[in-house]
Parts: sequence; structure tokens; C-alpha cells
Amino acid sequence: MADKKKVNKNKSTRRQIFWGTISSLFVILFLTSYFFIQYVTEGLPSLEQLENPKQSLASNVFSNDGELIGQYFRQNRIETKIDSIPVHLINALIATEDRKFYDHWGVDLERFVKAMFKTVFLFKKEGASTITQQLSKNLYEFWVADESPFDTVVRKVREWITAVQIEKNYTKDEILEMYLNESYFGKGAYGIGTAARVYFNKKAKDLTIPESAVFVALLKSPRIYDPVNRYNNAIQRRNLVMYNMVDVGYLDNDTYQKLKLEPIALNLEKEVESFQSRQAPHFVEYVRQQLSKMAKQYNFDLYEDGLTIYTTLDTRYQAIANKAVKTHLDEFQAQFDKYWKWSRNRELLDDLLDKAIKRRAEYRNADSKMEKDAVYEILKNNVAFVDSVQRIAQTIEVGFVVLDVKTGEIRAMIGGRDQNFSYGLNHVTQIKRQPGSAFKPLVYTVALDNGLYPAYPLLNQKFDYNGWSPNNFDMGVSGFLTLRDAIKNSVNIISARLIIEGYAPTWQIGKYAKKMGIDSKLDLVPAISLGAAEVTPLELTSAYATIANKGIFNEPMSITRIEDKDGIVIYNSSPISTEAISEETSFMMTSLLRTVIDEGTGIRVRVSHNFNRPAGGKTGTTQDYADAWFMGFTPQLAGGVWVGFDDRRVSFTGSYGQGSRAALPIWGYFMHDLYETIEMPIEDFEVPTSGDIVRVNFCRESIYEFGDPKLTSQDCRTGTLTDWINIKDIPDTFNSEKDTTIKIFDKYLVADSLNSQQAIEID
Repeated sequence: MADKKKVNKNKSTRRQIFWGTISSLFVILFLTSYFFIQYVTEGLPSLEQLENPKQSLASNVFSNDGELIGQYFRQNRIETKIDSIPVHLINALIATEDRKFYDHWGVDLERFVKAMFKTVFLFKKEGASTITQQLSKNLYEFWVADESPFDTVVRKVREWITAVQIEKNYTKDEILEMYLNESYFGKGAYGIGTAARVYFNKKAKDLTIPESAVFVALLKSPRIYDPVNRYNNAIQRRNLVMYNMVDVGYLDNDTYQKLKLEPIALNLEKEVESFQSRQAPHFVEYVRQQLSKMAKQYNFDLYEDGLTIYTTLDTRYQAIANKAVKTHLDEFQAQFDKYWKWSRNRELLDDLLDKAIKRRAEYRNADSKMEKDAVYEILKNNVAFVDSVQRIAQTIEVGFVVLDVKTGEIRAMIGGRDQNFSYGLNHVTQIKRQPGSAFKPLVYTVALDNGLYPAYPLLNQKFDYNGWSPNNFDMGVSGFLTLRDAIKNSVNIISARLIIEGYAPTWQIGKYAKKMGIDSKLDLVPAISLGAAEVTPLELTSAYATIANKGIFNEPMSITRIEDKDGIVIYNSSPISTEAISEETSFMMTSLLRTVIDEGTGIRVRVSHNFNRPAGGKTGTTQDYADAWFMGFTPQLAGGVWVGFDDRRVSFTGSYGQGSRAALPIWGYFMHDLYETIEMPIEDFEVPTSGDIVRVNFCRESIYEFGDPKLTSQDCRTGTLTDWINIKDIPDTFNSEKDTTIKIFDKYLVADSLNSQQAIEID
């Protein structure tokens, strides 16, 4: 009896152990499953992410004439709608990647189980993902670095679950569209739209069957099947894709036999250049900077939101501008190189070499002073290295911008010689240099607004103003000169006298400059009359455009409209226009600047470039020929040119560095070719309709002999001079009895008994 009880007790114990073990295993399995599911689900996308998958789309920049001129992106992707994707591309994709695509609910269970078995038990990876699973992987990045077999299982499960969710939320066509937009095809091309442009320079809808097969081939491995670097691999894989189409019934065998013999006809170069914005790189970067300032206010991500940005640049203008710069500077660079001698600038070269060597990685990475010294000596005596330093320093740089006079819209921009520019220096917007005589029109504008007029005379004789005594370019002097005479020949003394005699106070020049578009801080000293204040080419061009636009300043504009990826307008430009100077003053200033081109320092526009449209402009040259300028305008366009060097210690070596020879030709080539190429109506500068500006006849001797302008009369012995004047400033009629008295200007005395070329200094 005792033995029986003992046996029953043992059986009970074994049952307890058995069920305890089973319970423990169940609990362990339950907990393991629970935590596994928790682990898996924690890495799944949210419902919001599933319903609104975020694709990184490139923002496209278009010119005013509808050309794609640039892009901003983290991933170079253009969104392409399903109806713009050819059917044979979809057929090739399904035949190769997922033949049961239209039948499954996100996962091909048979392929999935087979792949899982091989991965877990045979440690052999096999691709068995459906298109939907591949999309989930592309959209949500489940892959982790150094993936273990366990990680692979987790990833597959996550892709599976996500694929099912995607199938529940989207139609098959929507899935195909997202997949082809999300996939990477190599060469920096994300999405079929970008890939079609990059590889074949065409739109996705225009892809042929073999071209479509190339892209399906690239999905397996853009590197291994790269048609540029691994052409044979690409051909074999492409033909396999087309064979798959035959196998499924999407392509007949006869067609396949013909198509498989076709080469892969790539068309890379043109599109690559387009995406690198080689036509207008400085403008595209300038636009990017403007957009970066707007991003927070308008709540967009420039690099991911797929914006469409419409700009003011006209590619026809830009192409002509590029040609004008190249035509002139290729020849002009050779001329400069002929005269520039590094043997005469040894100290400068030593400094440039010192800085260049110390920027080199091999110098910075050298451990000891001895190693640094050794690297230093090697580079300093390396002919190729020295030559590269010299070449960079003596490269003539350029800034050229063209504005629409009536709107301020930027039509063309060249910010430097380097058209491969990405994030370098823009010589239109980012350099400030003294404009020399090109600044004089702002001084004259103030004087005209204060009551002077083109025929008003000032004495062309040296003076001393608190130790400041400017010279004319040719060191010459004369008697009285009108404002028209003076600006025509860029006479420094007359411009300076406008300031020291109170006709154009420096504070007023600063005020007018600001109103006309110059935001740079100006040093308001008398030398500003000769252009001793630093400005950017864009600022000065804007000021000239104001003169040409009847005194109305338009803030330079580069962006007209921004649309989001769905075509909804999120920004429309609102031109900022203000009256900077009166229409009457701007007309007289325009008249003066027309004389510069017709008869003065800008005459090369007419005689060398055969440009005969109404135009005004002004040359500018700084001390020691460091900077050369030409600013000019027509009734439609204003263009500004700066030519010089990045290192201010390098300068032109002679008179060939004057604005009329170094900068003007670019403007001349551009305007001549533009007006010959593009049909633009012939316009002239309009006389103000107010009736306040009239032409009158002045007595010449009252101007040139006595410096006191009067209207002509029968007493005039030397004839008349006809010019514009505001009716409020019309002087009296000349009277020989009372208008031949002595007139004092500054420290000089001129009498009717003196020749107009002579003067007597008063102590």
C-alpha cells in the first residue's frame, strides 16, 4: 500500500513537472513572441507615414522662357505620374521583379516562405520581395548596418507587414507610381523621371522598350549594371529583362530578337550639363540664397519638397551674355598675360605661394616642423604648383548682370569666369569695389535735382579743399566746361567741384544712392565724387536702371513664382517700386549719359560694336587700373560690367585696363547681338509729359567765357548752345552790358579779357 502511494506521488510530481515545464515554455514563448512583436512593430511606420509617404523630391528652377536651368536636391528626383510612364516599362518591371503583382496582397507567400527558409536554415540570402515590399523598404529604410540573420528576419517581417498596409491604402497603379518614383537608378538619379533625363535626355513617357529594360536592369544593381562603366553587363541584363517580357507574354519573340541586337544609345552629356546649371550657375546659386531666406516664412524645404521655381532669367539673354564674356575675355586675358610679369611682382608671388602651400593637406598633416619645411620646399620649387598659383591669381574675373529697366527683373547674370561654379564667389552680388567714374552719374543726379542742368558750367581748374586736390585723368585743365562736356570726357575736377561748391552735398549723395538701390555703406567724403566708395555691380546697375526708368527704382528680382509639388502657388512676386528721383531729373541725366556713348568715353559702343539703338552709359576706371567698369542702358535693359581680379594686388598694367577697353566690349557685344537676335521694338527715351523739360538756346559766351549761363540774344558773339533744362531753372537772357562782369569761382578769377583756357589764381 505504501509502495502504491509512493508510485502515485511520483506520477503526480512528474505531471506537475511536465505541466510546469509546458506552462513555462508557453510563458517564455508568449513573452518572446510578445517582445518580438513589440520589437518588430516599434520599427513600423505610423499610420500618418503610411497614408502620406514623404518622398524627397528635387526642386526645379525654370527660366522666364520655360527652360530648366537648375535643381536643388538631396536626392535628384522628379515626380512622374503613372500616366506618363510607358506601359512597356511597367510590363518589363512586372515580368522581372514581381509576376504575381496584380494577384497578391503585398506579399508573395510562396516566395516569402522559401526565402525565409534559405535565410534562416541555409544562411543563404535570396531576393524574393514583391514590388510592394521593395517599395516599403525604399520608403521606410528598415535595413540596418552589419545585418545579422535575426535582423534579416525582423526586416523581412517589417517589410511584409508594411507591404500589406501599403496594399490596403493604395491601388496597384499608385504603388507602381510610388515605386518607380522612389527607386534609385544610379548616376545620382532617383525616380524614373530623373533617370530618363540623365541617361537618355528624354522624358519618361518617351522611353523605348530597350531603354525601359535598361532601367529595370538597373534596379537589381545600379553599379554592376551601369551602362556607362559596365556596358556588357548592362546589355546582358537588359536582354534578360526583355526575355522575361517574352516569357510572360508582354513581348513577341520576333520583336525581342530584333531589339536585343540594339546598342544602348546613351545621351548623357547634355543633360548632365543642364543639371549642373552650366548655363547660368551663378544665377541659380543666387536664387538658392534668396529661397533659403524665404524657406521659414513660406514653410518649405527647398531640397525635398519638389518645388517648381519660376525665375526672371531668360536663357536667350544668358547665352548671348556668356558668349560676349568669352569673346572678350579670352582675347583680353591673353593681352594681360603678355604684359604681366611675375618677375616684377616677386614679393606678391612669394606671399601667394606661402598661403597656398599652407592650405595644402600634405603641409597641414605633416607632424613635425622638419616635415612641414620639407613639404614647403618641395611645393615652392614645383613648377606645376607654382604655375597653378600664378594662373589663379592672374585670371581676369568678371561680373555682368542685365536688368529689365521697367521691372527690375534679372535677365542674365555672369558672376565669374568659371562656369563650373557651385558655391564660389559671385562677382555680381558678393564683391564690393570702387566704381571710379562709373559712380559720377549719382553725383550729377543730385546736382541736377538741386537746380543745375546739362549746360551749366563749372571751372576745370585744380583746387585745394582741405588738402584734397584731385587731378583729371590726363592731368590737364581748361576753362569752363558744361556738365555735358565734363561727363562726356569723364572730367574729375568738375565732378569734385559739384561737391565742394555745394551743388551735390555728400550726405545727399548717400541718400540718393540708397533710394536708387545702393545698400552698401558709403564713405561720404568728397572723394566719393570720383567713385571712392565700394559697391557691388548689381547695386550700381540697379541705380542706372533707375535713371533709365524715369526715376523709378525697382528692386532687383530673380523669382516670380513658386509652386509646390501639386502645382499650388505658395509665392507670387510683388515688385517693389519707389520713386527715387523725379522724371525730369532722370531724363536730363539720361540725356547726359547718351552723350557719353554718342561722343565720349563710351563711343566704342557705336564705332567698334555697331550698336545704334538709343543708349546711355558711363565708363569707370579705378586707381592703378585695378578695376574696370562699364554701366549702360537702353530704354528696355540696363547692363553692368565689372572686370578685375580677386586679389587686389593684381591689376592691369596700362591704359588697356580702362573701363572703355576692359569692360565696355562685353556690354557692346551683348547689346549688339541681343538686339540683332531678339526682336525688340525700337524705343527712345521719352521726354516727360509734364512739359517742365524744354530745350532752350544758351548764349555760348555766357557759358564758356563768363561761366554764367544766359539765354541767347542778339548780343551773343559766339553763337548758341541748345540743351535741355527744367523750366523752373531757365536763366535770364544774355545782356552784353551787364553779363560780362567778373565772376569768381572758388579761388579763381575769370574776366572777359581772359581767354577761356586761362585763369588767374587769387591769393
